[in-house]
Amino acid sequence: MTPTERGDGMSPVRVLIVDDDPLVRAGLSMILNGADDVRVVGQAGDGGEVPDAVAEHRPDVVLMDIRMPGVDGLTATEALRRRPDAPEVLVLTTFDADEFVLRALRAGAGGFLLKDTPPAQIRDAVLRVASGEATLSPSVTRQLITHVTAPQPDRRQAGRRLDQLSTRELDVALAVAQGKSNAEIATDLFMSIATVKAHVSRLLTKLGLNNRVQIALLVHDAGMA
Repeated sequence: MTPTERGDGMSPVRVLIVDDDPLVRAGLSMILNGADDVRVVGQAGDGGEVPDAVAEHRPDVVLMDIRMPGVDGLTATEALRRRPDAPEVLVLTTFDADEFVLRALRAGAGGFLLKDTPPAQIRDAVLRVASGEATLSPSVTRQLITHVTAPQPDRRQAGRRLDQLSTRELDVALAVAQGKSNAEIATDLFMSIATVKAHVSRLLTKLGLNNRVQIALLVHDAGMA
């Protein structure tokens, strides 16, 4: 699914909230529906409800809790991101308690959102994910890798995957891993923003990845970040 683009006269970003706590769902709905450029189109209380809810409501972004008593958010994210035209996924987490966050990001989630995030930042995170931008900085990625239990990456395999890139594509990949925006990359590498976007698109295709977060994680796995 192509994320909704914001601009004058454009439709708001459509959000599906998935959390087993009805109070959390209600609070997030109140926050997001208070913004003109975001609209909550549906809710689900378990990962097992996600496929039907996505088919019914066609969200641009799914706010996905990790820990749920039925189908957990990791399993739901992996299944959802394998589908063609899948919506973006923004993981809801308490951070320190969630050992599955990094795995969810590797599965294709566009970033993570702490449950105690201030309202304005929740809206901004949803809009960034909808536009294809990563929602975590390299420092946060390193913090995740330090605190989250996950299998150690195969550095040589990651390096071989990056070897298939051209010099310019690798430059862009390294910049993405540094958490730079398209505008910042364009300035640093003397490109137009349109050229940067084209490079990022080619990176995702060549590497078989879903989003910028996965590019950053692959660069980290190769020991280049």
